[in-house]
Amino acid sequence: MSLRKRGGNWHYRFEYKSQEYTGNTDLADTPQNKREAVGVEAGALEALKKGRLQTRNIEIISFRDGVAKFLPWAEVHYRAHPNSYKRIKTSLSSSLVYMNRMPVSTIDAAKLDGYKMWRANEHHVRDITIRHDLHALSTFFTYAIRHHWAFANPIDEVDIPSDADAERMHVLTAEEEDDYFRRAARFPDLHDVERLIINLGLRPEEVTCLAKEDINLEAGKLQVCRGKTRAARRVLDLTTESRQILAQRMKGDSRWIFPSRRNKGKHVGRINSAHDRIVAVALKQGVVIGFVPYDFRHTFATRVAEAGVDLPTLAALLGHGSIRCVQKYVHPTADHKKQAMKRYDRTFRLGKKKSGSRVKP
Repeated sequence: MSLRKRGGNWHYRFEYKSQEYTGNTDLADTPQNKREAVGVEAGALEALKKGRLQTRNIEIISFRDGVAKFLPWAEVHYRAHPNSYKRIKTSLSSSLVYMNRMPVSTIDAAKLDGYKMWRANEHHVRDITIRHDLHALSTFFTYAIRHHWAFANPIDEVDIPSDADAERMHVLTAEEEDDYFRRAARFPDLHDVERLIINLGLRPEEVTCLAKEDINLEAGKLQVCRGKTRAARRVLDLTTESRQILAQRMKGDSRWIFPSRRNKGKHVGRINSAHDRIVAVALKQGVVIGFVPYDFRHTFATRVAEAGVDLPTLAALLGHGSIRCVQKYVHPTADHKKQAMKRYDRTFRLGKKKSGSRVKP
């Protein structure tokens, strides 16, 4: 029998007749509550021995078959949040490669620790990707418990990277940008999508689902009509380069700027695949590309912030409803702060002079 801290509470775990049982004591994980938590654990074991806790028969099902049953449910469950479903499906695609035919009931914390190492060492993913993978797996195991494929959620025993550890934002240098787009010239769709992102700060999916009716070249405007929030649905002014790219893309019979045989032009997956090919080739040449397509949006935001654009305007350009979301892009240097104080001092002195107040030298 043992206690462990999970989610701010004491949880118990013990084995009875070669079967593991876990539970939440609903007591805060403070030293003062530990003795009472031990009593709750002992009570659970005693109730089990007396037959008051029913045991369940576990259905043996492979991880692959379990995911095949889980994903249709998840698609319906997250129909109001399709991006959440896509993220879960993408994360589980990697898990399927690793766990494949493992019985769901045998996947424990040790196997998941191995999965984390495999993702980090074989795929060189960052903590935020591992965090997404583990959250997707946690949702799957919650479903598995309800369907009697597992007794407990093994994610409860796994260390998940914190938000601070998982923060993944890369701002490209000029050298990285030049090198990357030289390599991306082989993939016209990828090249143009990412040039539009770095020019306009769009999300990748906002670019790949652009329709020609969203573009007004004469007025130099682009309208994001399919944003996931009210703030995301916005109108942007085109830069010189973005206007040139879109003018070329407006040619042809397709309704879409980036036509695709699937999903009516929404082919972020193809863009990510092309990016991964560039990364793989560069790695063979000894060059590590440590960023993803979304980082071109981060780069746009940081450059705009460094140019002195105020946070409300930056939030509007990015399609955020709050300035809190864009504060991470602002990294004022000592010189920025010095110049800001000089501007304030000049404005303050000018205001005093106009009001007739005396300002000491």
